[in-house]
Amino acid sequence: MGEAAATTLASVLVLGIGFAGAGYVYHKSYKYLQLKKIENAFEPGDPVLVLAAVGKDIPAPPNAQHWIMREEQAKIDAIINGTTKGHYHLIMGEKGCGKSSMLLEAMRKIDGEGCAMFEAHADLEIFRIRLGKALDYEFHEDYIGGYFSERGPRDTTALLDIERAMNKLEKVALLHRAKKNKPLILIINQTHLIRDDEDGKDLLELLQQRAESWAAANLVTMIFNTDDYWVYERLKQLATRMEVMSVSDLPKAQAITALRKYRQRYFSEEVDHSILEQVYDRVGGRLSFLNRVAKSHNMLATCDRIKEIEKTWFLNQCWILGSEMDDDVMDQQKWASAAMVLASALVDKEEDMEQTYDPERGHVLPFYPMHKAQEIMTRADFIREMDRLNLFTITSTAQVRASSVPMHRAFKEICSEPGFGQFLQDTLERIAAIESLGRTRELVAKDLVLGGKYRISRPFSLDNRVEVKLDQPEDKN
Repeated sequence: MGEAAATTLASVLVLGIGFAGAGYVYHKSYKYLQLKKIENAFEPGDPVLVLAAVGKDIPAPPNAQHWIMREEQAKIDAIINGTTKGHYHLIMGEKGCGKSSMLLEAMRKIDGEGCAMFEAHADLEIFRIRLGKALDYEFHEDYIGGYFSERGPRDTTALLDIERAMNKLEKVALLHRAKKNKPLILIINQTHLIRDDEDGKDLLELLQQRAESWAAANLVTMIFNTDDYWVYERLKQLATRMEVMSVSDLPKAQAITALRKYRQRYFSEEVDHSILEQVYDRVGGRLSFLNRVAKSHNMLATCDRIKEIEKTWFLNQCWILGSEMDDDVMDQQKWASAAMVLASALVDKEEDMEQTYDPERGHVLPFYPMHKAQEIMTRADFIREMDRLNLFTITSTAQVRASSVPMHRAFKEICSEPGFGQFLQDTLERIAAIESLGRTRELVAKDLVLGGKYRISRPFSLDNRVEVKLDQPEDKN
């Protein structure tokens, strides 16, 4: 009996120690493999770079002559290859001006070694998944140790998962710095897609805290790429090591060169210089517009079509309804009329400018400082939403102007329509009348018979009350 009990106890102990040992080995090996997978995500030849390059139409090395070298490219190359360190960077510019393309080109030059790039998203869960894909981190979703505990590591929120991913990345970055003495690069593209709400602010604060500490320790250089000004406003509050790089449209000479190369690439055609200048005059130096024009057979017609698209977008968002406007749409019309007032002010300012077109730089669009634009609109809460909708642009130096050359041409067409000024004034007067009506209170007097009177007086009192008395005529009967 004793021998059987001893044998059973020994068997249980052996099995327990075996399971415990296996669980410990699995746990340690899982954590080790996690770090190795993240480390491999920063090795050369990342397929994400190839897919992104194809999507952005970045030329491979044999076609490098089609690439347009910009002034900012050298700075971005130095950041991506680790030469520039000790800071994190915010790259700002209008949609389609070439920010992402320059980042991808810099990554291509070093074959993506030490770099990871992913697209931001408004939903924190999708942001978490995209971050995990870029880092090759599974967030313990494949961890089976959670079956043997009451609360597994996946019992969490998206924000906590992102924090855990940053912790793992920090460990890998420490090993990478010890080996190669340069930081890893983490690029968050389209940061403006993060929602400007409490969750979005919490996410940006988490990312900025990491960016600040990692920049100080030369562990990871984070790059935020955005189209919208509100991201800069949010990051500036806590920024000490942030550097801002502004990317704008190409100047005239480079834009014409880019258009010529695009046309040569797509049609093997040499275009007359006068045609190229006409294209620039109509769409400016925006790379996305130039690329679209170069792919078309009739370039000048495509330029006009781009302007019409911009004009339609602006009118659909901001057209005013005049003096017959219903009072139910007053709030929307306040927003629309503010946009029209600012567009009209920009067109008027262009007439007062000494120079609107420079032979070397090209277009010089009129602008107002942001505080002045808010004063013109008489509202301070509209301009950021208009920036998000690409109606106007707020630059990194807080200058407000049209979002593009075709959009400014659209402003000029709208404001030059017959009767536009009076129509805008009628809309503003109708809004003022509705607001005045809303501030008016109506008193209805009842029980007043023929010959009766109301006596209104303000007797001396501490509360400044008003007394109303009814004087009825005497009954003759």
